[in-house]
Amino acid sequence: MRTEHIVHLCCPSCRSGLTIVDGNSEGAITEGALECERCGSIYPIVRSVPRFVPEENYAASFGLEWTEHARTQYDATSGRALSKQRFFEETRWPYNLQGQILIEPGSGSGRFTEIAASTGATLLSLDMSVAADVNFATNGHNENVLIVQGDITQMPFPYEYANRLFCFGVLQHTPDPRQAFLSLPRHLRPGGRLVADVYQKKFTNYVLGTKYWVRPLTRRVPPERLYRLVRRYVDLMWPTARVVRTIPRIGPTLNWRLLVADYSRELGKEGAIDDAVLKDWAYLDTFDMLSPQFDQPQTLGAVRRWCNEAGLNDVEVVVGYNGIEIHATTSQLGRS
Repeated sequence: MRTEHIVHLCCPSCRSGLTIVDGNSEGAITEGALECERCGSIYPIVRSVPRFVPEENYAASFGLEWTEHARTQYDATSGRALSKQRFFEETRWPYNLQGQILIEPGSGSGRFTEIAASTGATLLSLDMSVAADVNFATNGHNENVLIVQGDITQMPFPYEYANRLFCFGVLQHTPDPRQAFLSLPRHLRPGGRLVADVYQKKFTNYVLGTKYWVRPLTRRVPPERLYRLVRRYVDLMWPTARVVRTIPRIGPTLNWRLLVADYSRELGKEGAIDDAVLKDWAYLDTFDMLSPQFDQPQTLGAVRRWCNEAGLNDVEVVVGYNGIEIHATTSQLGRS
């Protein structure tokens, strides 16, 4: 981490400031520690990333998948602008956010970190898993980016601090999605903008979604072993998946039901896509379907109740990217 980024951090336990007590260089710290000025808690800096949770935790499967697929979803790798398109279409934010502070809970490998950093804003990015290391390897060189490993419900960022916050693909994978969501607005300034999404719970994808039939078994398999099994399964099914996806209208959907992630629609919109790219996405997202400890989709009604409970303004809860999209602003009066 860069030493000047200490101003963006606080103790997640007592919310007091942190002091650098051990560091190996000026300007940037590769190995060191942060100490709370009030309660004395010590938070290590390991491989340039401040750690506010144990490196191994319930999100371990995500750490593995993003280590194995560090660049798979990046636009430069796929040759498609899917990440850039989704970021700006889902957030509805301008391309220039210089002078503002953004928070990103749940960065994964950093596909959206890269896009958010390009706006010129100061970006505070957090992930529960060691995917924070993967993100740092790609985006940590940016002077406007701070990457930490931490818990979405106890983020080490001050309250009423950021102008904007986006949280993509995360809430359903937490132990308590409601609690995770309610923890987000407190980090925004009065009038701050929040955008988040969560899987939608409906009959066609929850009851008929075959991944939920097998997840009670697969989520108990150690991630390393499950990843090997997923690769073998995708390899075995790939010739069939190629044929199935050619079925008009329903082909890719059938592949998803066969537990082979199929992004041929999304990646093929701009013309033919390399088969190896599609297969790499299949390895990644098939594992992503089956491995998380938690996968808890929500209804529109439940999400609207969260927003009401959080006291948010200008609330819009709609079906969109990744299921349900949430757009809202925090109260101009700030936290009570």
